[in-house]
Amino acid sequence: MDSRLIYEVLSAVAEIPAGYVASYGQIARLIGRERNARLIGRILSQAELYGDYPCHRVVNHAGRLAPGFTEQRFLLEREGVTFLANGCVDMKKHAWGC
Repeated sequence: MDSRLIYEVLSAVAEIPAGYVASYGQIARLIGRERNARLIGRILSQAELYGDYPCHRVVNHAGRLAPGFTEQRFLLEREGVTFLANGCVDMKKHAWGC
């Protein structure tokens, strides 16, 4: 992957305020690659190689957490994010309106 693209994605993720979440598709649209939501997920899965970014604030469009990211819910709850009974983030309350 192109390092310029990686840092573009991570810069967008760094803008998500605490207590809010964005979707992979939303991040893709922000960087002008609206059809590349899966690419965003792939980049975020390796984000620790590039520094400390709030990747836990990115979920799928329905608020579902990233598979295999076991501490994501804990990190979001610590920021005040609430969850629905089905385990998804309450997107009506916590979706980042950028």
